[in-house]
Amino acid sequence: MSLFTNALRKTAATALVATMLVGTTALACTRLVYHGVDNQVLTARSMDWSVDVETNLWVFPRGMERNGQAGENSLRWTSKYGSVISSGYDISTTDGMNEAGLVANLLWLVESSYPEFKEGSAPGLSIAAWGQYILDNFATVQEAVDALRKQPYTIVSRDVPGQNRLATLHLAISDASGDSAIVEYIDGKAVIHHSREYQVLTNSPTFERQLALHSYWTDIGGTVMLPGTNRAADRFTRAAFYVNAIPREEDARKTIASVFSVIRNVSVPFGISTPDQPNISSTRWRTVADQKRMLYFFESALTPNVFWVELNNIDFSEKTGKVKKLDLGPNQANTFSGVVNDKFEESKPFEFLGL
Repeated sequence: MSLFTNALRKTAATALVATMLVGTTALACTRLVYHGVDNQVLTARSMDWSVDVETNLWVFPRGMERNGQAGENSLRWTSKYGSVISSGYDISTTDGMNEAGLVANLLWLVESSYPEFKEGSAPGLSIAAWGQYILDNFATVQEAVDALRKQPYTIVSRDVPGQNRLATLHLAISDASGDSAIVEYIDGKAVIHHSREYQVLTNSPTFERQLALHSYWTDIGGTVMLPGTNRAADRFTRAAFYVNAIPREEDARKTIASVFSVIRNVSVPFGISTPDQPNISSTRWRTVADQKRMLYFFESALTPNVFWVELNNIDFSEKTGKVKKLDLGPNQANTFSGVVNDKFEESKPFEFLGL
């Protein structure tokens, strides 16, 4: 935990004030990475939003021809890895894991500011396809970070469907070794934070300031007191404490249960409303990606069941693999239980939101 406890300690007071100012404008989501015994790595996230995200689960095989949906100067690639993803509005990849055990999670960050997309810019990549680009092309965090430092694309954002505001997101990446990276766009420039110790991400303020805020609570100690509100900075600290406090078990069932218990702990109760913080949003669903056993778990807030996809039993091959969809229904309320590989149906892939 040394990076959490030491990084940016001198700016902690400034960051605390900044969080008080911006915390009320931040939408809620949380992501955490668990490092267990016997090479167990699990990544969990909550999706918190004010309305139905119209999420479905999708299987994408290798060999899919993609483009960044940014017009003539769009980034183009062919998927190297198959993946299982959770969509947003069936126009974006919001969360998912590929067959190499790389996980991508997109969370809200109101401070995001993307570079201008103009003549001479690097090829455009719709923010809706950002996560899928990562899952399609890389097996490890190091590979992704090395590529992203070369700035191969220009992120292009659009308004959130049905809402008059620009999609402002940051990206978390984790791999089967437990390595982690956070990618943010601040003042039009990509900022990459890369370390195995960066296990937690929430929303505002920026990740750098989150680390400074967290150092204050680390000094107090989680067994003495933890912040309990739904604010992003409080959820960050609770997640960081509990993901490292839960037992390290060899039993897969206990490990998965422990990780689920942490992501539930930092979720926002369904239907919650905070009048003076209108952008605090209910948790709609949660995922846990088991990157050792290659299992992708999904839990809707509106159904009592956890179900999962076994990636090792999916045909991701370019020749015979198929695009498939699991329709979760309005508010992800369709009821499933256990392994759902056979519940997916062959489908035409959705189109990413573009210009």
